[in-house]
Parts: sequence; structure tokens; C-alpha cells
Amino acid sequence: MIAICDYGAGNLLNVYKALQHLGAACSVTSDPTEITKAQAVILPGVGAFGDAMKEIHKRGLYDVLRKAADGNKPFLGICLGLQLLFSKSEESPGVKGLCVLPGEVKRFPMTDRKVPHMGWNDITIRPGTTPVFDGVTDGTFVYFVHSYYCVCKEENDVSATTEYGIRYHSAAARGLLTATQFHPEKSGEAGLLILENFVKSV
Repeated sequence: MIAICDYGAGNLLNVYKALQHLGAACSVTSDPTEITKAQAVILPGVGAFGDAMKEIHKRGLYDVLRKAADGNKPFLGICLGLQLLFSKSEESPGVKGLCVLPGEVKRFPMTDRKVPHMGWNDITIRPGTTPVFDGVTDGTFVYFVHSYYCVCKEENDVSATTEYGIRYHSAAARGLLTATQFHPEKSGEAGLLILENFVKSV
């Protein structure tokens, strides 16, 4: 069973439908016990870093999610679900994240590029970092919606980068944890392949 974590800030329905399409056994839940017992966990998300962390604490999910994301069982973070794995974000100064991945979340600098970064963009994949990208062609276009980007402190955690005014870390991986800034569930065939690879890892 794959637990899709509901903390009130997720793109839950699209993720759930995509997994159902792939024939995966999954449930949407905010129950800490169910998330702990699940064979794999997906942490989706849209919204603000601070609001999300407030809800995670309110629902008693902080320690549960930290444990689920320790790299010892399949875990997929999506969009805000990637950013929450870091210790802090410029979006919500003073708010502590899940502190799973060393690094921080920053706002895109003022350039001629529009913020939020919204729409299709390509990813440069770092080979061998995660089986979730197996069969995904380097330079594949995927769907983004975000105003903040992640900066991994450790280069080995970076599994993909993307250019948008600057080159930033658009996916991270450590052990059985993978997290993407883009939305696989909105990224057509490539996104379905990524989700299918994740399901196969369970």
C-alpha cells in the first residue's frame, strides 16, 4: 500500500488518479499510523511552506514523515513536498522544515523571467541517482509551478537540475527517497513513467 499524505496542502486527487491508472494500491490519509505502516509514502503539495509545516505539526505528522523519508523505504516528494524536506525556506522565515535533506529553499532572483515558474521545462538528469528516473530521457520536459527553488548542500543529493534564469536543483534523491520540484502527475507520459518506476520500487 502506498500512502498519499494529506496535510491539507496537496494536489491529492491528481496523484491518486495517476496511481490508480497504474494499478497501484494506494490511499489518501492523514493517519500517522497508516502512514507508518505503508510500504511507501508520497508527500505531494502546493501552497506555502509555513502553512504546510503548521498543518504537519497539527496533525502529528512531523516525526512520522521524517522517519518515512529517512531513505529506508520508497518515498516520493512532489513540489512543496520536496521543499518541506529541507530545513528552511525564504518563503517562511523562522519556520523549521522536516530537516531530512541538508540545504534550503530560496526565492527565484529578480530577472526577466516571470515568477512563478509555471509551465513546461526540461530537466538535466544526473545518472544513477534514483531508479525513479529509469527510462526517462535527459532533457525531457515536465510541468512546473513554483516561486521558490531548492539548494541541496550536498551535491550527491542532486538528481536533476533545470534552467530558469539560474540553474537550480529540480530533483533530489537519497537512498529510497526521491523528490521532484515538478509535478509527475501533470507531466504526461514522462510523468507517468516516473510514477510507474516509483510504484515498481515498492
